Amino acid sequence: MNRSHLPLIVQSDRTVLLAVDHPLYEEARDELARFAELEKSPEHIHTYRITPLSLWNAAAAGLNASAIVETLDRLSKYEIPQNIQRDIVEFIARYGQVRLTKPDDRLILESDDPALIAEIAGQRSVKPFLVGPVDEYRLHVGGRYRGHVKQALIKLGFPVEDLAGYVTGAPLDLVLLALTRSERPFRLREYQVTAANAFHVDGGPRGGSGVIVLPCGAGKTMVGMSVMATLRCQTLILTANTVALRQWRDELLDKTSLTSDQIGEYSGEQKVIRPVTLATYQILTYRKSKDEDFEHFGLFNREDWGLIIYDEVHLLPAPVFRITSEIQARRRLGLTATLIREDGREGDVFSLIGPKRYDMPWKTLERQGWIATAECREIRVNLPDELRMPYALAGSREKFRLASENPTKFAVVRALLARHPDDLILIIGQYLKQLKQLAREIDTPLITGSTPVQERLRLYAQFRAGEITRLVVSKVANFAIDLPDANVAIQISGTFGSRQEEAQRLGRILRPKRDGGPATFYSIITRNTLDQDYAVNRQLFLTEQGYEYTIHDATEVVKESVVGGR
Repeated sequence: MNRSHLPLIVQSDRTVLLAVDHPLYEEARDELARFAELEKSPEHIHTYRITPLSLWNAAAAGLNASAIVETLDRLSKYEIPQNIQRDIVEFIARYGQVRLTKPDDRLILESDDPALIAEIAGQRSVKPFLVGPVDEYRLHVGGRYRGHVKQALIKLGFPVEDLAGYVTGAPLDLVLLALTRSERPFRLREYQVTAANAFHVDGGPRGGSGVIVLPCGAGKTMVGMSVMATLRCQTLILTANTVALRQWRDELLDKTSLTSDQIGEYSGEQKVIRPVTLATYQILTYRKSKDEDFEHFGLFNREDWGLIIYDEVHLLPAPVFRITSEIQARRRLGLTATLIREDGREGDVFSLIGPKRYDMPWKTLERQGWIATAECREIRVNLPDELRMPYALAGSREKFRLASENPTKFAVVRALLARHPDDLILIIGQYLKQLKQLAREIDTPLITGSTPVQERLRLYAQFRAGEITRLVVSKVANFAIDLPDANVAIQISGTFGSRQEEAQRLGRILRPKRDGGPATFYSIITRNTLDQDYAVNRQLFLTEQGYEYTIHDATEVVKESVVGGR
């Protein structure tokens, strides 16, 4: 068989090389994204890696080893190394090899392999969570250690399939409305229904925990509401901030039968617990000092929640993992645009929230018209001569800040504003000093973490109404803000090489536009500095989703603006 015309090279170190210019590139990219992780994305060859966690997530989503091997074989230029085929089969087989069940109200860790049970029983990291052996196939786990034992075992390379079931939770009458309270027809999209069903699994023991991955603007909130309507139980919803919390409340009041007296807000501003309670990660992780307890963790057990929704689960703070390990009997739904965590705790998301249940490629939704078409452009500026010596002598962290705050970026921003006089524009950055100076110079409202919630909501409302057409925003723009008509984003600085932040920021402009027009994402980068080095990593996830960054020189952009007479 002549394979020379195929796009992949599968290597024995679990890396997979993909030729970008190949006619089958898009098909291969979408297939690889189901079971591998993109590591590098230079111009011509992209490098993926097959990892145990990527395979376990694939297995949990219903992909089997033979399908993965068949895909690689069909697209690979050379025969797949024998060790890779064996690794795929063995790692996929590990998912479900160890199971948690709950017969006779006892938490049992079981396997069909007695040698594996014996090995697990002897592990120092597992022993504290065990009551003792039941027989050669089963171990009795302490009831409160359901999450702890899953965390410990995944670190040992044994992903646990949790079949121990869940509490029903207090009942709550809830239906989705066919006609919203704003008098618009409402129906879930097909992929939203599929995602909700993938989580629920008809109420069986294999459903009830896991993560739904959908692009920003694709309606993850609707998936959450669909699950709530299916389970019809009291629900705790955790959000990134108070603005996101109130957007959830508005959607619930508009599209479900819930009334305002059934929805409570638990935030820094008020602490009202109702059958559906919306809380922020900030309030849950608040404590008076690092030596004291998290005083609001009691919220997790204060009511008989049947479902906990973790919005933006990739942002889940480390302390919330700790309490989540102790509430595994409650159904848990994670919602996110990307499972990437810059702290490397994807394994904890898998163990404690649940495996990936559904993932839809961004470009697929773009082709179907559910999210806007987007162009990504990187504009490179030079570091001014007067900053070159301070940059050369600085440490790495200060180097990045100097390059990120490069004052020559402002001229590019002004040129882009002139290029888009009739568009709704978000200018997003990391450093407050930079943002404040820019907001003054271009006479544009600024929203940061210290902006009062009511002021943020007022400015967002003015932006949605077209009363203002530009906003300068800090990292608060990384999280759920509902500005559906924003169609241009200009990124002037970011958080080092954060891939999930880049995805979140592009997501701010991906909601379909009323005129059907495209969105444009500009990232202004200082050439030949750490700013450029980190940008390569920042762009990885979006490259994996099929977005291409075109590179432009700042002088071209500024010149075009001047020549255009704007």
